Amino acid sequence: MRFINTFLLFCLLCSFSAFSTEETTEYRPKIGLVLSGGGAKGAAHIGVLRIIEQHNIPIDYVVGTSIGSYVGGLYALGYSVDEIEKIMLNLPWDESYSDFIPRELLSLKDKKHRDQYNISFRLGYSDGQLKAPSGLLLGQSAGNLLKYSTDVVATIDSFDHLAIPYRAIAANLATAKTVVIKKGSITKAMRASTAVPGVVEPVRIDGQLLVDGGITNNMPIDVVKAMGADIVIAVDIGSPLLDKNAINDTLDVFDQLSNILTNNTTLAQMKYVSTRDILIRPKIDNLSTTDFTIMPEALKLGEKAALEASTKLKGLSVSQQEYVDYQQQKQHKKRILFDSFLLPIIDIEYQNNSKTNLGVIQEKFAITVGEIVTKEQLQLAINRVYALNEFEHVAAEFVDLPQGRKLILTTQEKSWGPDYLSFGFNLQTDFSYRTIVAIDVAYTQNNISFYGGEWLNEAKLGWESRLASEFYQPLVETQHYFAKARIEYSEDKWEQTTERSELTNEYFKTHFSLGYNFSDNSAVEAGFIGEKGSLSFNNTQETSLDYDSLGTYLSFDYDNLNSMDFPTEGNKFSFNIFWRHENYQEFDGIDPNDTSIEATFDWRGAISVNSHAFVGIASFATVDNESDFSVHVTELGGFLNLSGYQKDALLGAHKAFAAVVYQYDLSRELFGHDSLPLYLGTSIEAGNVWTLKESVDASDLITSGSLYIGTDTSFGPAVFGLGFASGGKSSVFLSLGKSF
Repeated sequence: MRFINTFLLFCLLCSFSAFSTEETTEYRPKIGLVLSGGGAKGAAHIGVLRIIEQHNIPIDYVVGTSIGSYVGGLYALGYSVDEIEKIMLNLPWDESYSDFIPRELLSLKDKKHRDQYNISFRLGYSDGQLKAPSGLLLGQSAGNLLKYSTDVVATIDSFDHLAIPYRAIAANLATAKTVVIKKGSITKAMRASTAVPGVVEPVRIDGQLLVDGGITNNMPIDVVKAMGADIVIAVDIGSPLLDKNAINDTLDVFDQLSNILTNNTTLAQMKYVSTRDILIRPKIDNLSTTDFTIMPEALKLGEKAALEASTKLKGLSVSQQEYVDYQQQKQHKKRILFDSFLLPIIDIEYQNNSKTNLGVIQEKFAITVGEIVTKEQLQLAINRVYALNEFEHVAAEFVDLPQGRKLILTTQEKSWGPDYLSFGFNLQTDFSYRTIVAIDVAYTQNNISFYGGEWLNEAKLGWESRLASEFYQPLVETQHYFAKARIEYSEDKWEQTTERSELTNEYFKTHFSLGYNFSDNSAVEAGFIGEKGSLSFNNTQETSLDYDSLGTYLSFDYDNLNSMDFPTEGNKFSFNIFWRHENYQEFDGIDPNDTSIEATFDWRGAISVNSHAFVGIASFATVDNESDFSVHVTELGGFLNLSGYQKDALLGAHKAFAAVVYQYDLSRELFGHDSLPLYLGTSIEAGNVWTLKESVDASDLITSGSLYIGTDTSFGPAVFGLGFASGGKSSVFLSLGKSF
């Protein structure tokens, strides 16, 4: 009996000893990392992470708000600090400030529309009211950058399954409550957490409208402790309150209101801080939250602040072997997640929340089952679909299945549609002779018939005027073939010069055509055209000439130019030929019945090397008829169109013009790469117009040139310069808005 008791006591002691040893070796305090919001200053988080790793501190949980959710999300995915630095500091963050589709990616029809209606303003009409987006930015470009950063990661049932358990903090715009995002698309979670209210459109997740979490919880210490963290390392990069002397205008007031909100949420979190927790506050108060060129500086300041907290941080260090084991465990989880990148797509699901034909979307997406898709391929595919200019958002997510990957493409129609208002503006002056102002307005109704029919109504007011209505009907689902009908009333004017009286051409014109879109950049069109008008000569006799014509035409267009006004790449080519039978009223020297063939050719192309751009321009026109008269004339004069002459100073049926333009982008040198463009340019030009075909002579060519400085604005290009031409002609010009 004594033996049995002794044996049992021995076993109990051994068990207790083993239990105690197991507890001693396995237990260590769980460490949570909290990264606050602060815009471009978020690079400071990278510097803090680098020092944390140098101290062999394992992170068990990561929670981030706004830019903190981005850096924290990359770290939770298993990226190293060096990888995060490389990704974050090499992204084109300036692109996130605009969701307007680059001109070269638009369809040919949309390129022409944007050139005409150059004011970058989104406004729609439906249900009896005007509508606008709920943010200045739609978030598409920012979402693209986030998606590119996170690669082709699939949606996840729980962010606990990442290399490090992770949470993103957002705010419910309807309830003003904090939302902790713990599953789904990590890219979408980041996008919601960084959606600044009023600036970026809210993100919909689980029926909630979510915006930047900084307005409800910019320092989510309570969230990371609820996940299980015993000790918290919190990094605060929020902006301090402005001094009263620094509050001088409306923008300053809005900045202060934002600072008050985020600072108050940070102060509210201080009640969760214990003596064991570590707060790190980099000295980044003087840095901008929106200028991403400051990121290298912010990173260094983050490192410096973390080094100053080294004494406290060392208390959280583990042995080298323990830290190696921890890193290996992280990499194992990362490999499980990232190995699926090499699996082929077994299914593609299209969630088309719009009236756009699915066939068009599929053709543009151009990803097929069986492919292994890289982040670069996915980004190009998303951009092609978004360039249809039909959607508010386009997003793609992967779902990993045992047999492969499922790809889900989501297209969301514009919330301010389906009818849209567009505006164009142009002001040109030579400071002495005349000032021309023109305002263009268009009302477009989309998807009003099968295959996406479009009805466009236009009005132009100013020196010249126009009213027009056009119906565009795709004939197949992919919209390659189309029919177009248009009717318009126009009043064109040419001001009096020393060579001619003031002219006014008032006419009605209608045409019907069939066409084929070869690609987004090219199309051919053929149809019938009719005109009826009156040409008025404002001379002492106040004479006028009535006319009408009926004919056919053929046109070909190619356009992949990246800008009409300051191009740096691409070509724009247009060729048109018209055959007309023309009838004129009885008038001295004019044949009342005539047949004419009119041909026009226009080209503009550009190439660039770094900040230097070289632009070529060529334009030719001619009319072949039985008499020497035609109402179908062409003009020369104005900026880069014989710059030494006033706009449309030269008028004739036959034209030849060519120019070479050099542009230098000063902004890169003066203000940094991400600033607005500021071009310094010069041109050499030659050309002329002739009334009679027989009088066309190369010796009559007028040489001209210009020196100018210009930039792009929300009203289109702004150009100020000096033009000069042979014969002593010169002009000082200012152009705001489209100049063609």
